[in-house]
Amino acid sequence: MADSSGTTTRTAREFTITRLLDAPRELAFRAWTDPAHFTQWWGPRGYSTPLSTISLDVRPGGRWRAGLISDSDGSEAPFVGAYREVVPPQRLVLTLRCPTDPDDGIVTVTFTERGEQTEMVFHQVVTWLDEPELAVAKAGWVEFFERLDEYLARAQAGAGR
Repeated sequence: MADSSGTTTRTAREFTITRLLDAPRELAFRAWTDPAHFTQWWGPRGYSTPLSTISLDVRPGGRWRAGLISDSDGSEAPFVGAYREVVPPQRLVLTLRCPTDPDDGIVTVTFTERGEQTEMVFHQVVTWLDEPELAVAKAGWVEFFERLDEYLARAQAGAGR
């Protein structure tokens, strides 16, 4: 929408997803910050994120990137951003831009101990999506986090929990 000066204004939209992960908080945090873990779950089903496409400079001002590769046709969808806040193992705040986004979104992920589990709260603010697109984006993140749950279960089983 353009205002009277001809400047386009965007409406901020946001959503939150809360997941109870069956893993200790330190492991859940590492899944977001260590490329060896990140490669195992980042992306929806039907995509992979090869280690060679991941760079995570996990510090305030550090940049990150991850390239989703389609299993069906090999096309790539690069995600990029920068870290704004890093509080191990409690909180990450980062910008996120994917190929179709004209502006950065802001993502905040918090990790709270719940016994032997971790409550992960993911909050995203975007200005480029309308309501139907926002619903699609949220559904995509739900799929990312289903894969995260599956990976953490495998990692825990491998650790002999």
